[in-house]
Amino acid sequence: MNVQLPQAISAYYEADQGDSVSVAQCFAEDATVIDEGNTYIGYDAIRDWKIVSSKKYTYTVEPFAIDQADDKVVVTAHVVGNFPGSPVDLRYFFGLSGDKIASLEVKP
Repeated sequence: MNVQLPQAISAYYEADQGDSVSVAQCFAEDATVIDEGNTYIGYDAIRDWKIVSSKKYTYTVEPFAIDQADDKVVVTAHVVGNFPGSPVDLRYFFGLSGDKIASLEVKP
């Protein structure tokens, strides 16, 4: 990664190349994820979201910019994979709570 990311976000991107349980462990127990128009709340739903998306698509993510928007950390990343519209730059809006991710919204 070319940018300095907060530890919780860095752990998310590292886990995203591994397994869905590792991804879910990056989140607070009552965290919320919004992706592709769907909302996932809580550890089990977030784990299942990653299981489904990992079966559907293979991809790589390369964060290249970081910014602050209100109380969110916004990471822009180049995503390449076998999904419609690839490659694409996506914005990840992270809300942090201590060393965990409290919320994530993925936007084009």
